[in-house]
Amino acid sequence: MAVITNINDLKRLHRRRTPKMFYDYAESGSYTEQTFRDNTSDFAKLRLRQKVAVDMSGRTTASTMIGRDVAMPVGLAPVGLCGMQSADGEIKAARAAERFGVPFTLSTMSICSIEDVAAHTTKPFWFQLYVMRDWDFVERTLERARNAGCDALVLTLDLQILGQRHKDLKNGLSAPPKMTLPTMLDLATKWRWGLGMLGTKRRFFGNIVGHAKGVGDASSLMSWTNEQFDPKLDWDKIARVRDMWGGKLILKGVLDEDDARLCADFGADALIVSNHGGRQLDGALSSIRMLPRIVRAVGDKIEVHMDSGIRSGQDVLKALALGARGTYIGRAYLHGLGAMGEAGVTKALDVIQKELDISMALCGERDVKELGLQNLLIPDDFEGRWA
Repeated sequence: MAVITNINDLKRLHRRRTPKMFYDYAESGSYTEQTFRDNTSDFAKLRLRQKVAVDMSGRTTASTMIGRDVAMPVGLAPVGLCGMQSADGEIKAARAAERFGVPFTLSTMSICSIEDVAAHTTKPFWFQLYVMRDWDFVERTLERARNAGCDALVLTLDLQILGQRHKDLKNGLSAPPKMTLPTMLDLATKWRWGLGMLGTKRRFFGNIVGHAKGVGDASSLMSWTNEQFDPKLDWDKIARVRDMWGGKLILKGVLDEDDARLCADFGADALIVSNHGGRQLDGALSSIRMLPRIVRAVGDKIEVHMDSGIRSGQDVLKALALGARGTYIGRAYLHGLGAMGEAGVTKALDVIQKELDISMALCGERDVKELGLQNLLIPDDFEGRWA
C-alpha cells in the first residue's frame, strides 16, 4: 500500500487504476481549460499568516452547513458518473461521507439511483437536480428524493446547455461508451476496475433509466439526455422547483454578485459560488477569486458556500477565511474513489481534515468557525480590476 499524504497521491493511483475515458471525465474542463486550471492555481496566490506563542490545544474543525452539524465544513459535491470511477461509486462515497460526518450530494446523473444510496446509508443525504424539460420527470424525481429522506435540494443553475469538453469527445464518452480499439485495450488493462464492474448491476444512469418516459435502456438514454436540459430555466421555473420541493434549498453555480443578490432575495438557504469545476464557461474567473466580492454582497443575508478548485485542507482554510460558510470537494474525493474505492474517499476526507486542522493551528486559530481575513495575506491584485 502506497503512503498517501495528499490528494495528488490519490490522483496518481486514480489515473493508473481507472479507464482513461472516466479519469479524463473527472480531470478535465471545457475548451482551453483556462478556468479549470485557474480554479486551483489561484488558491496559491493567497498566503497564510503564521502566528506563534498561542494556545493550540483543544482545536475543532466542527461546524454547521445550513443548520446541519458537520465534522468539518466540507461537503461532497454532486458529480455525475461516480459509479464509473469505481463500481457502485455513489454508494461508497455516501457511506464514507456518513461515517466521517460530512454531507454527501447525489447527482441527478449518478449511476446508482436515489433508492440505491438510501438503501445503503442510515442518515439523510442531499440531492442535486438538473431542471429538465419534462416537468413530470422533475416532479417524480423530487418525490423520490423526499421519500428517500433527502433533507436538502441542490439546484444547479449553470448547466442549461453543456460546455464542450474536448477530452470526452475524443475518448468517445457516451452512454453506452463507444468501443474503439484504444478504449477496449485500455479497459483490458484496468483489471481491478473491470472486476468491480462485473460484480455490480449498476452501470447506467439509475435516476433516469426506468424513470424517464421512453428511457428503458442505455440505447435510448443519450438522445433523451441531449434533449432534456432546459435552456429556458429562469427564476419562475426555479420558484416552481422550490415550491415542488418544499424543503431546504441550495442554489449552485453562482459566479456574479448580481446573481448572488437574486439568490438571497429568492430566499434560498445557501448559494454555492461555483463555475462547475471549469467545465462550463471557460474563461470565467475562478471561484476563489469571485468568493470575496460575493460574500461582501450577500454574506449577511444567505449562507455562501464555495466549490471548484479545492484540493487540500489549506484550500478549505483559505475559502473559509474569505467568508465561505461551507465548501465542497469533487475531484478530490473522486481521486480517492478511483484509487481505492470507499477507503479512498475516507482517505481523501482524512487528508483534508488533518491539513485543515494543522494549518489552522499554525495560523493561531483553535475553532474553524473563527477563521477570517486575519489569517490571510492577500495580494492587492487578487480580485483583479476588470472593465
